[in-house]
Amino acid sequence: MNLIDFLTFKITDAIDILLVALLLYYVYRLLKGSVAINIFIGLVIVWGFWNVTRLLEMKMISNIVGGFMQVGFIVLVVVFQQEIRRFLLVLGSGNFSAKKMGRFFRFVRAEKKEPRTNIGALVEACEKLSLQRLGALIVIERNDSLDFVKNSGDSMDITLNAPIIESIFYKNSPLHDGAAIIRGNKIIATRVILPVSNAKDIPTQYGLRHKAALGITENTDAICLVVSEERGEISYIKEKNFVSFDSIVMLKEKIKRDLAQ
Repeated sequence: MNLIDFLTFKITDAIDILLVALLLYYVYRLLKGSVAINIFIGLVIVWGFWNVTRLLEMKMISNIVGGFMQVGFIVLVVVFQQEIRRFLLVLGSGNFSAKKMGRFFRFVRAEKKEPRTNIGALVEACEKLSLQRLGALIVIERNDSLDFVKNSGDSMDITLNAPIIESIFYKNSPLHDGAAIIRGNKIIATRVILPVSNAKDIPTQYGLRHKAALGITENTDAICLVVSEERGEISYIKEKNFVSFDSIVMLKEKIKRDLAQ
C-alpha cells in the first residue's frame, strides 16, 4: 500500500468518520445499562482488530476474523433482536431528527421557550396522589413525537388540570392502568403501554411504572413523573436517570427548565 495514498484525506472521509461515530453513539446509548452493551463492545473490538489486520495486510488472520464477522452478522441479529426492534421503532417514529442530532453534537441549539404545560397543576396532582398512595405514570412530550406509543392507549384531548389527573389515576378508574401522555397543556392519551427498560442496574425498590418510565426516556427526550403506590414517593425521570430534588418547588423548577429546552 502506498503511504501517500494512505495519508490522503478527503472531505468524504471526514463525513464517513462522522457518520460512523454518530451510529456508534446512538447504538451505545440504546444499549447502555443493559447486558447487551458488553456484547456490543466486544463486537466493536473484533471489528477494529479486523480492520487493523486488513490495513497491515495480514492475510491469514484477516481472513479468519473476516469469516467470523460474516457469520457474526447473523448472530448479531439473533442476540440483539429486541434492541434492533427498539432501534427501528424509534427510527420509524421520526425521533432521529436533524434537530435531535444537533442537540447531541452541540451544532444546533434550540431557542428557549416558555413551557405551555401547567406544571403547577401537574405537580399538585402528583402530591395529592402520593398522599393517598395512588400510583401514577405521567409522560410529558418534548421535542420527540410520542405518537408511536400513544396509539397503544386511548386517545384523549383534555386540557390539563389537577382534578383530571387525580381522577385518571384514582384506583377505581378504568383509566388508571398504563401511562398518561401530555403534549403542551393537553392530555392526549391514557392507558398507554410503554416499552420497559431492560437495564439490570435498576434498584429493586422500583416497580414496573419506574421501569416503563426509564424505557421511554431511553429512546426519546420525554420526561416522566412517577408516583409510587407502595411508598408514596414522587420520582422525576429524564434521559434514563432518576433526577433528585429536595422540595416540590425545586421539582417544579427542574420541570420548567427541562420543558424550556
